[in-house]
Amino acid sequence: MRRVAAVIALGIVVTVAGAAGWLVYQWQSPYKGYTGKAAVVNVERGTTTHQIAEQLRREAVVRSGLAFELWSRLHRGEGLEAGEYRFDRAMTPPQVFEMIAQGRVWNVTLTVPEGWTMFDIADAVQRDGLASRAAFLRAARHVSLVRDIAPDVPTLEGFLFPATYQFPHRTTAQAIVAEMVRRFHQAWANLTLHDAPPPNLTLEQVVTLASLVEEETPRLEEKPIIAGVFLNRLRLGYPLECDPSVVYALKLAGRYGGQLHASEMGVRSPYNTYLHYGLPPGPIGNPGMASLRAVLEPARTDYLYFVANGKGGHMFSRTLAEHRRDVARYRRLIAAEKKEEQTLRQQRPVATHGHPSGNEPHE
Repeated sequence: MRRVAAVIALGIVVTVAGAAGWLVYQWQSPYKGYTGKAAVVNVERGTTTHQIAEQLRREAVVRSGLAFELWSRLHRGEGLEAGEYRFDRAMTPPQVFEMIAQGRVWNVTLTVPEGWTMFDIADAVQRDGLASRAAFLRAARHVSLVRDIAPDVPTLEGFLFPATYQFPHRTTAQAIVAEMVRRFHQAWANLTLHDAPPPNLTLEQVVTLASLVEEETPRLEEKPIIAGVFLNRLRLGYPLECDPSVVYALKLAGRYGGQLHASEMGVRSPYNTYLHYGLPPGPIGNPGMASLRAVLEPARTDYLYFVANGKGGHMFSRTLAEHRRDVARYRRLIAAEKKEEQTLRQQRPVATHGHPSGNEPHE
């Protein structure tokens, strides 16, 4: 009897040791059984640890569902987070567990530069696989998100704050828009903590004016000057004559081809600041912090005009005569550049297919 008991005891020890060794091997061995670059596992809310383990096994993320489940239960894995997870390399069960337990869901990075319109953002949202372009544009018309601060805007254009975002792969256009508007509220609160909006300008008007400034210059040092020019023109009752507003009008009409031509300057639209006095009915893009701050803290200047200087900046002038002189200078510069380019093209052994023409300035 003692010999039988000893044999049974030895068998139990061997079995336990074998099971323990098997578990240690499973827990310490990275595994990638799926084909392709990545496996995507969607953990639904309310899914049990056992169900998650089996799902991971079926998707070949772990070799053994049992090994993953045992590790999870030993580490209180009933709190695994719901979401969509993307696995793109061999991982051990503890590593897979940590990813799901910490809720490191599959995120998509969306970068929105300053000045992008809601149409630009919609294109990027669709390109990155977050939502369709049409769904984003529909969500961008839910003005209830800013009704408390800008009750009259036609869309959320101007309030989709430029920043780099991380969104879960499975998200909605409404959630994306809501987060962008939330970031705008946050930025506006920081901006106006010590600075009040300029006299006679509502928040909506500040954002609209900042969107014009954003489109006119990328140079930080010029933004307050251009804001000052526009404010001077508003005060004196001059039309703003902002080319980017015409571009936006063409975009709304689906007629913008990538360049603004003189023949398009008369497009009938309330956004055309050559035809209509005052600010357009809403922002023409989404301004960043620097452009918003430029409107809140504009340069004190008596400039009324500006035109590109051909070097990435602008020439500023006080009178129409000075402005016309600067425009003529700019046109001569552009003509000289075109002539030089044409000469270089003629000297090349291989013919080219033409070149983009620059936009001519408009008074």
